[in-house]
Amino acid sequence: MPASTLWWIPLLPFTGFLLNGTVGRRLPRNAVTGIALLFTAIPAVLVAWLWSTMLSADAPLVLTAVSRPWIGITGFQVNFAFAVDHLTLILLGVITGVGFLIHLYSAGYMAHEDGYWRFFAYLNLFMFSMLVLVLSSSFLLLFVGWEGVGLASYLLIGFYFKKDAAANSGKKAFVVNRIGDFGFLLAMFLLIAHFGSLDFATVFPAIARSSQHGGFLTAIALLLVVGAAGKSAQIPLYVWLPDAMEGPTPVSALIHAATMVTAGIYMVARAHVLFDRSPFALAVVAIIGAATALFAASIGLVQHDIKRVLAYSTVSQLGYMFLACGVAAYSAAVFHLLTHAFFKALLFLAAGSVIHALSGEQDMRLMGGLRTRIPITFWTMTAGVVAIAGIPPFAGFFSKDEILYQTFSSPNPLGKLLWLVGLVTAGMTSFYMFRLWFKTFFGPERFEARFDEHTLGQPHADAHPGADEHDEAQVASHHGVHESPWGMLGPLVLLGLLSVIGGWVGIPAALGGHNEIEHFLDPVFASTAVAGSALNADNASHATELGLAAISTLVALAGFGTAYLFYYRKPGTAAALARRAPAFYRVIENKFYIDELYSFAIVTPLLAFSRLFLGLFFDKGLVGGFGAGAGAGTRGLSDLTRRIQSGNIRSYAGWLALGAAAVIAVMLFGRSLLLLH
Repeated sequence: MPASTLWWIPLLPFTGFLLNGTVGRRLPRNAVTGIALLFTAIPAVLVAWLWSTMLSADAPLVLTAVSRPWIGITGFQVNFAFAVDHLTLILLGVITGVGFLIHLYSAGYMAHEDGYWRFFAYLNLFMFSMLVLVLSSSFLLLFVGWEGVGLASYLLIGFYFKKDAAANSGKKAFVVNRIGDFGFLLAMFLLIAHFGSLDFATVFPAIARSSQHGGFLTAIALLLVVGAAGKSAQIPLYVWLPDAMEGPTPVSALIHAATMVTAGIYMVARAHVLFDRSPFALAVVAIIGAATALFAASIGLVQHDIKRVLAYSTVSQLGYMFLACGVAAYSAAVFHLLTHAFFKALLFLAAGSVIHALSGEQDMRLMGGLRTRIPITFWTMTAGVVAIAGIPPFAGFFSKDEILYQTFSSPNPLGKLLWLVGLVTAGMTSFYMFRLWFKTFFGPERFEARFDEHTLGQPHADAHPGADEHDEAQVASHHGVHESPWGMLGPLVLLGLLSVIGGWVGIPAALGGHNEIEHFLDPVFASTAVAGSALNADNASHATELGLAAISTLVALAGFGTAYLFYYRKPGTAAALARRAPAFYRVIENKFYIDELYSFAIVTPLLAFSRLFLGLFFDKGLVGGFGAGAGAGTRGLSDLTRRIQSGNIRSYAGWLALGAAAVIAVMLFGRSLLLLH
């Protein structure tokens, strides 16, 4: 594949964005769909071609597109260039492959929405930005893509902009991500100060050649962690992601499960040379990841909104990836990123199919008994639930077990404790995902009450504002429950298959495999000073690995068994436990009141400061005073010029004579001064 072809991979989705964003309003929906799908399908084909090229025997380890000077200042230059290595290949496959499936699903899910053209324009813009992010060969170009996905996320979360909740959630995501971006910017300034460049090909070799450990490298790494925590929803900047569920379900699947939220993980893995020189920064990453995984899982235990359960699950799984990066198991982090893209995209899209079947209902307390009503959705979602629960041989088992094993065998003094946190989180994940499964698909049909003569055809308050006549007809004949069209089910089936077999590329030697993905990423992480993958062979035996895998499997099965008891065998057990400790349950149900705490400690004081002090001082003081003075001066000058422009010819002649006399006087005065000197 010619290197110049790399440019077409991001440019094609951008072309789709331009076409649908400018003329899409005037095009029929089929044309909008065709543009959106065509300009995402071709990049997927190009990425497949790129894979075949890079995997050939004589392929280079890094393929660089034509590099052009971009910014040149004395002592500082950045090139505009794209580069592909094996890490980039995996991300490109996820973005274009899963992205195309979600575009295809969206054509059915959003078929009757207003702003259809706008939705696909934003979705193509997101694809373009994410592709720029992973193809970039410098921190600066990566930051351009980083900001682009933030913008596209804001637009897509707030797609239903007439709903206050959606508009506020979009703003919240935008502001919280800007906090993380501030850390990223400071990190880039330090890189320029110490290395005079932001190009990966300059910065990373310079770090590898130096003997520096810690110091300013730790400062840079910690600032990059701030950026990664914002984009990948880690403590304390995770709060935007659950609220982002106000956007359409395909947005949740693409941006907040499969791609955008993994940008922080990708950035840490890409800068692994930097992080390897700072054990303190790695420890911070590991602790943040473990804490986020456990904290988000605990909130997910008691959520009732099906999409919010998946949202907190996403935060928790991202914590797992952070944990892997923190123990320098970068290959394991990327492996889990890959499998998570399969099963979490599947879970969100399957949840969208459930919501579609119930005409917008998202509350699991008003579901139940759906396995016979929507069987294809049920079986595909079952594959996703089993995969994320970590039960073999589904995809999530292999990637999650790899993270737990490498955490246990890492030289980090907290390794065993972090492993225990990850193990407990795995059990909690299995419990709340099977809780979702049982409450949605088993037990009595609790949705009947929604479709009586008073609610017939009326969408739920949480439904997207696009309920159509077709939905009303389905409600009338089938109590609102109907299987999704094959345009939506097809992507579910493909993602369900990947959720089953997608982890087989990482079967470890202890289980009879060769861990192909680890070997595939060896050229990228070969310089890692304390690579977690190398530690496995040296610090632990296959027996230990098998033992840890058995423990994690038992914990996952225990989570299933507990959910079976609480929500199927004895469905009143969970409610009885909640009544025994109402205060504790209320705290968890209200997400530990973190949003309220942020609002009280940060948001409210800032708003009060801006409205009172800044408004009084600037609007009515400096800015108001200068504005009033400028306005008065302008009015006085205009009055004078208005009098001059009287329309009287004799007046104009007089002014002309006066002006000529003034010019002659100035010339004579100037000549006299010259003669005196």
